[in-house]
Amino acid sequence: MNSLPSPSGRITGVQWLVCIIAAIGFAFDTYELLMLPLVARPALGALLHVDMYSDAGSKEILQWTARIMWTSAVCGGVFGLLGGYLTDLLGRRRVLTWSILLYAVSSTASAFSTSAWMFLAFRCTTFIGVCVEFVAAVAWLSELFPDPHRREAVLGYTQAFASVGGLLVAGAYKICVTIAGTLPAWLTLPGENNAWRYALISGLIPALPLIAIRPFLPESPVWRQKKLAGTLQRPRFGELFQPLFRRTTIVTTLLFACGFGAAFGAIQLVPQIVPGLLADTGKLAGLKKKLDAVPTDNAELARSIKKEIKPLADAQQQAVANVQLYQEVGGLAGRIAMAWLALRIVSRQRLLRLFQIPGLILIPLVFGVAAAGHLGDASLIVLKWGMFAAGFFTIAQFSFWGNYLPRMYPTHLRGTGESFSANVGGRMVGTAASFLTASLAFGPMGHLSIAYAAAAVGLLVYAVGLAGSFWLPEPATEALPE
Repeated sequence: MNSLPSPSGRITGVQWLVCIIAAIGFAFDTYELLMLPLVARPALGALLHVDMYSDAGSKEILQWTARIMWTSAVCGGVFGLLGGYLTDLLGRRRVLTWSILLYAVSSTASAFSTSAWMFLAFRCTTFIGVCVEFVAAVAWLSELFPDPHRREAVLGYTQAFASVGGLLVAGAYKICVTIAGTLPAWLTLPGENNAWRYALISGLIPALPLIAIRPFLPESPVWRQKKLAGTLQRPRFGELFQPLFRRTTIVTTLLFACGFGAAFGAIQLVPQIVPGLLADTGKLAGLKKKLDAVPTDNAELARSIKKEIKPLADAQQQAVANVQLYQEVGGLAGRIAMAWLALRIVSRQRLLRLFQIPGLILIPLVFGVAAAGHLGDASLIVLKWGMFAAGFFTIAQFSFWGNYLPRMYPTHLRGTGESFSANVGGRMVGTAASFLTASLAFGPMGHLSIAYAAAAVGLLVYAVGLAGSFWLPEPATEALPE
């Protein structure tokens, strides 16, 4: 089937298939990553055999959640870097296909975990697949559309589906919670409160259309022609730091780290802040301490206290989910705005700063004022809209790199260059901002100390990112380098 542009200039059927698979891949990248915050509490409660309603159990679950997030991010960064190299060596289609299958199968396998360590291992392989998929998909799409205007539009709007994934996973989890107790015996998975297992199995969804469509998917015509002609050079990491590419590599890695730093050092910590803004938080904390003090042989009293805890805990989670929804919708709107503006603003520096400058002002205000509770009863409402705006200006920057990086590296180095910036800068360095926030938080780790620390870290990474944008090289031409 012909993968080149049609004589009429319309997108061909095969190109539509590639766009569909890439959009599904981007959506389920986010779907898989945001699955952990939703399922961590019930999953780790079951796997660690601890009471997730007690203070002691909550602390152990929180420690394991942080361990899983950091370990999987590091694994994803290391193997994502290797995946970018393999994308240049073996081809875009092959690596993208296997990366989607890897994270889909890993997510499903994690649903059958019997221990926390097994769960951690499958979360690592899930993260690896996600990190590799992004690089392969961006390289593939950019080379499939030689027309610069259409390439920018395709890259921008397909990447917007990454934010759709956040909305999908929230809906899928709600469905799983609803149906988990109503399924026939032959479909019932082991354990109580096992909706988390069904949610993880839903991660298999992107593999199904991929298996059906794969025979019709073309390889990147640019990469394939060079491969067949014997002119495709072997990618080398050292080449990224030669004079021609050194500035691009260093600056984009730094700016990627700043973008992920804002996400992990501030935005992703909102679920830990929101409960502190609720009126029933003190009552819930008191009940948890009362539960911890119940003798092990008094099961009746423990059940009675848990009945009081459950509606309060559910209300907390609902409040967290509502704020998360505002953030995800803001991120989707930001990605769409970035895709639209990328077609109309020539200067990449100017385009990036349109999102950096408002974010630099906004993030400290949202976390230092609304998240800290200084607006009284209005704090939670303002925080919702603040997180919409924070998602808009921060998440949009992730789409910027998908449009920018393919124009800065030649064919044989495109995947390698993209993966270095995304995985070393974003996954390995940027995600460490969560530990920076934790170290800056003073006193007890209450919502106030976390909010102030997140405001400081957000201000820092946005300021560094804005300064770094002045050294960001502009692409030489609209065409992709050969």
